[in-house]
Amino acid sequence: MSEPRWLSDQERRAWLALIFTFATLPHEFDVPLQRAAQLTMFDYNVLAMLSEQRERTLPMSELASRTNASLSRLSHVVQKLERRGLVRRDAHFEDGRVTTARITDEGVALVVRLAPEHVENVRSLVFDQLEPEEVQQLDRITRKLLRRLNPDQWIFQQDAVDFKEK
Repeated sequence: MSEPRWLSDQERRAWLALIFTFATLPHEFDVPLQRAAQLTMFDYNVLAMLSEQRERTLPMSELASRTNASLSRLSHVVQKLERRGLVRRDAHFEDGRVTTARITDEGVALVVRLAPEHVENVRSLVFDQLEPEEVQQLDRITRKLLRRLNPDQWIFQQDAVDFKEK
């Protein structure tokens, strides 16, 4: 049996900083959203992903991919958002077997209201601490990690679309 590949001191420091950052950030994003609109970061992300679409609609399976959620978790959250009048579920207009989620006008208005504070929070907690070249490094590093974890992640498909448009 081979010897374990132990982390170096620097790798251990980086690893601990990474896991504590990942453990701390969700709470830091949830608190202002809870206070302002009784939403979690996940709820907000569902609304934001829908609001960014031309038709404000996505198939539930695609929305699950974009929010990194199981279909069952997403269905539960979308049902909660539906009860608040922020999202509506419908059968897909071309394929009735596919369920779509659509953000309502009320949902869009809520995202528009919350977005400035949310983006300021993202800047304050993440980007204000970084130099421009560190933002590029963060982008490169997180994409490398994500590609290893999920090479089919929608972000990479979007990158290809964005690249073609430029």
